[in-house]
Amino acid sequence: MVSGFFRLLLAALLLTGTGLRAQSPKRLNVLVLLTDDQRFNTIRALGNAEIHTPNMDRLVKSGTVFTQAHIMGSLGGAVCAPSRAMLLTSRPVFSVHEDGGVIPASEKTFAEVFRESGYQTFSSGKWHSDYASFNRSFASGDNIFFGGMHTEKEGGHWKPKLHHYDPSGTYKSPFTGNDFSSVCYANAAIEFIRKPRQEPFLMYVAFTAPHDPRTPPEAYLRLYDTEKISLPGNFMSKHPFDNGELNVRDEMLLSTPRNPAEVKLEIAKYYAMISEVDHEIGRVLDALKASGQYENTIIVLAGDNGLAVGQHGLLGKQNLYDHSMRVPLIFAGPGIPANKRVDAYCYLTDVFPTLCRLTGLQQPATVEGISLDKAFTPSRFSGRDRLFITYSNLQRAIVKDGMKLIVYNVNGQHPVQLFDLEKDPLEKNNLANDKAYQKKVAGLRALLQSEMHRYGDFCDFSKAGWGWPGKLKWEDAKRINP
Repeated sequence: MVSGFFRLLLAALLLTGTGLRAQSPKRLNVLVLLTDDQRFNTIRALGNAEIHTPNMDRLVKSGTVFTQAHIMGSLGGAVCAPSRAMLLTSRPVFSVHEDGGVIPASEKTFAEVFRESGYQTFSSGKWHSDYASFNRSFASGDNIFFGGMHTEKEGGHWKPKLHHYDPSGTYKSPFTGNDFSSVCYANAAIEFIRKPRQEPFLMYVAFTAPHDPRTPPEAYLRLYDTEKISLPGNFMSKHPFDNGELNVRDEMLLSTPRNPAEVKLEIAKYYAMISEVDHEIGRVLDALKASGQYENTIIVLAGDNGLAVGQHGLLGKQNLYDHSMRVPLIFAGPGIPANKRVDAYCYLTDVFPTLCRLTGLQQPATVEGISLDKAFTPSRFSGRDRLFITYSNLQRAIVKDGMKLIVYNVNGQHPVQLFDLEKDPLEKNNLANDKAYQKKVAGLRALLQSEMHRYGDFCDFSKAGWGWPGKLKWEDAKRINP
């Protein structure tokens, strides 16, 4: 009789929504979409009327956009390697290892944390770190690319060198993809989405577009008429001074002085590559909806770094201007406000702790980013009050209260730039030599040196040549934090 009473009580609790069901809510899935070399202002819904990005537009309209998301920079020209390592581990620029090439077991990726919490973790696309960290992070994957770019010598995006998931972690059997790189990655993601499963999932889909070689399918290139493409408002035929990286590979893709017609064609190709990857992102989102999991999934879209493509006379990302350090960052999904813009400063390193807060997982002690979850509430979200950005031993920058200071260390020369980003978002008017701004220059320079010390910078303003007068070699960069 007693046991019958308790059976009735348990049934009543379940029917009323209390008891065990209330204590075990459905766990949210996570989908992280990462693009390669996509700068912040290449989404139509965010103000670029010349580009076609219908699927990124729908994420903008259904989610919250961080309009001042940045990366922290790098020690070498392959900016995407440390950027991706910082996203994955939430470690700052001087704390990632071999400039992002290695992620030690002592520093967990967000995928590892989710995997250890019972999530099915899956990846397709680019991994710019070591095999071991990939296999610790993901229980499965397919069409995986280990490296920085699909070189023209190996066939570019049309013949991507890929791997199936290898449980041994040796990855000794590469194969050539049978379609454009973005299609290969989206296909693998869609196949994973369609598989039935009980446990929640975390997917990391890291596209290699719009990184060069910019050889988009003709259908996407036809969307852009080079005669109608606008030159950027800060187009220059050449950079006004030596920034230390005018001869890096990225800058050699076009002739110097920059030819306006060549630059417009390169912009058209860049936009076409973004439209192509946008289409593949749309296929993944559509598959997620068809699976019934869309409404239960947190979606993050981000770029790993920006690109100049003619701005300031530059083509690449080996500089500290906004076009190279500022990236798209969008969150969408359950509990995230739709069509919201947040202009607080943040880094990609802040994605990891944000995902932990949104899903109720404990972040590891090695995480140094800040959670952005308050931006999804009615409460005021202030974000970071400054940004520290760095490149090699050649360039350092600080951003605070809408003002940006960039200083250089090139062949004994130390040019200085100061920009009012609110009045001059294209960074065209250098105020550093204006007498009215000398106090501002001095204050930002002192703050920059303080940030360099706080982050463990190997350079020091108080020493000749910042303590490293020659150009940092890649072999030396890998030894700074091995």
